[in-house]
Order: sequence, then C-alpha cells, then structure tokens
Amino acid sequence: MTVDDLNAPLGTGKPKRRRLTIPAVVPRAIAGALAACVLVFALWALLVDDPFGGEPVAVVPVQLHAPAASKTEPAASAAQANAAAPAQTATTAPGAKTVTIIDGISGKRQDVVIGDAAQSPAGRSVEEKLIESSPQGAIPIVGPDGARAADAYARPVKGTPTGPRVAIMVGGLGVSASTTGEALAKLPPAVTLGFIPYGQDLARLVARARGEGREIVLQVPMEPFDYPDNDAGPQTLLTSLPPEQNLDRLHWAMSRFQGYVGIANYMGARFTAAEQALGPVLRDAGKRGLIYLDDGTSARSLTSQIAGGANMPFAKANIVLDATPTPAEIDNALAKLESIARERGVAVGVASALPASIDRIAHWAKAAAGRGIVLVPISAVASKPKST
Repeated sequence: MTVDDLNAPLGTGKPKRRRLTIPAVVPRAIAGALAACVLVFALWALLVDDPFGGEPVAVVPVQLHAPAASKTEPAASAAQANAAAPAQTATTAPGAKTVTIIDGISGKRQDVVIGDAAQSPAGRSVEEKLIESSPQGAIPIVGPDGARAADAYARPVKGTPTGPRVAIMVGGLGVSASTTGEALAKLPPAVTLGFIPYGQDLARLVARARGEGREIVLQVPMEPFDYPDNDAGPQTLLTSLPPEQNLDRLHWAMSRFQGYVGIANYMGARFTAAEQALGPVLRDAGKRGLIYLDDGTSARSLTSQIAGGANMPFAKANIVLDATPTPAEIDNALAKLESIARERGVAVGVASALPASIDRIAHWAKAAAGRGIVLVPISAVASKPKST
C-alpha cells in the first residue's frame, strides 16, 4: 500500500457499478404481443358463432328413445293397451282436461282427467232405443215401447229372496283405473258400483264392469254447503244456477258413459235441500227411466218427497259404511247394516272406494251369506213411494 493510498478519502476508490439498461425494443415487443392477443380474441368473437364460449362444459351421454306414438293412432289399439294393463292410469289423450276436486273435510286435492265422451270406446252394447242425442251427447230416454234403463241395465236377482236383503253401493269409481280394478277384483258382483263423470277412460271401465254383470249408478256432482271450499268438480249442479243450466250440467254428466240404472248424488247437501233446484233435476231423470239413490249423508235432503211426486224409483242409504274409514269402524257399520236388514227386511249401505272399505265389505259378504243375508243390487230395493 502506498502513502497516497493511505491519505486518500475512504470510498472514493471503489469501482463504479454499471446500470442495467433494457433495450428499447423489448417493451415494444411486449406491447405488440398484448395487442396481438387482443386482436385475436376480438376476431374470434366476431367470426365464431359460440355465445357460450368460455363457460364450463360438461359432456354427458345421450340416450335416444323411440318417437312417441302418433296422436292419430287408432282408438282400438289404445283400448287394447289399456285392457292389457287395467291397473295403470290412462295417458292423457288429446282434448282431455285435467281438473282438481277438493275435499272440504280433509282438504285433499285430487287431480282428475276428463275425457271426451265422443272419443270414448263404446264399451258393452247399449240399447239404442234407450238413448237420444242432446247438445251434450247421448243421454238416456224411455224407449218407444216403454223400456227403461232402470230395468234394461239392472242386475238380475235369482228367484225371490226370502232372507234379509242388503244392497250396497261403492262409489267414487272411474277416476283411478287401479282403484276401479281393485273394486272389480275384490267386491262381490251383487255390489252396485258408482262412477263419477270424471276420468279419461270411463267408458272402458264401465264396459268392463258391466261385462262382469255389475250394476252401475252415475254419481252426479251436486253443491255441498261449503262450496267451493268443498268442490265436487266441474259441471257441479248449483242452487245459484237457473234450472235450464243445471239440466245442461246434468245432461253433460249423463253423456259421459252409458249403461247405468240410475243416478245418485255426489256430495250435494245444499243442492238436495233446495226444492227449486232439485225438483227439475229429479223430474228430468225420472222421465228418462232412471232410479235415484240418496246416499243418506244429509238429513235435510228432499229427494224422497220429490222422487215420490215424480213416481221415480227411489232408494236411500241407511248407513254410510266408511264414515269413519278404519277397518274396525267399517266392520261395526256392516254389523249395524245387517241388523237393520233383519229388522226391516231390507237395508242399504254406501261406501267410498277406499282400500279398507273394499276389503272389509268383501270380507263381510263372504260370511254374511252363511248367516242368511242376501246381497242384492240397488235396483232390487228401489221403490216407488207415493207422493207426499
């Protein structure tokens, strides 16, 4: 080390560092690359028809099914398919309407399909002389020779029953093909079946029942006291309507299917208590050769008096068998019905097509025959009361 080095200020002798300099061409290259990317994406958006580009994509297998059957498929083929699977509900046909029936007691809502009566299969033969055309469709009429539906479609009773007679109607059928099939499979043939005018496949189900020798009653929807909270369904007969409109609704219900011996009320506590509303309906049905069955649910019903004045065959239920729809209570009601038959010679019961009702009635009928009870259809107990 020299003397000059010792006398020199510290730090003045360090070598100078070179600053790193970026060539001017590099930023230009980066900017050019970014511009090129923007240009490419812009051209892609303009030229490629893919509005969902950039969104997540999932690949799934696609199974091809045979095309649905043509709506112009012959009605006979559809009827054969339904006959092969009676427990299944029919597919909604063109022109059919789906409606909701509301039970005001339970609040239960039930969707039902209303088919077109004109498109329904003819079913079992119906006597042409006992029907006439109306704006609503074919409806019953007394034949030119005096023949009546109440007689022509009644289930025959062998001989003259000597023991107590019991007639039972199980109603609410026609909406569900499976429920109707269960009733046909389990209930004795002498039990009368009540069909409401709803359901897409009514004519076929009624024809099947009649083909088995069953007696049929048409249940006509009538206004209950808590209508519309308790709704019997479309075309319900109402006390607020003029007689002409109620008759149109009655004829609509009558035209849904053929081959029934008479009509019964479906609900209707308010309607059957109003003489001005009920009178024209019963007189019209009576002139058409039909029986009237009162289900006995309303103490205010005037059906007995009006039917008597019209000289219309009439029957009234003594007991609603499933007012409490438990097996034990249904058994108790059947025992009471049997007791009434022994006291009076005849008794009438009604029930809904509930599984418990069908099972208990079928079980009771098997044992009742051994106790001397004769099970007969409704037509066998309908009488012609005198005018009051």
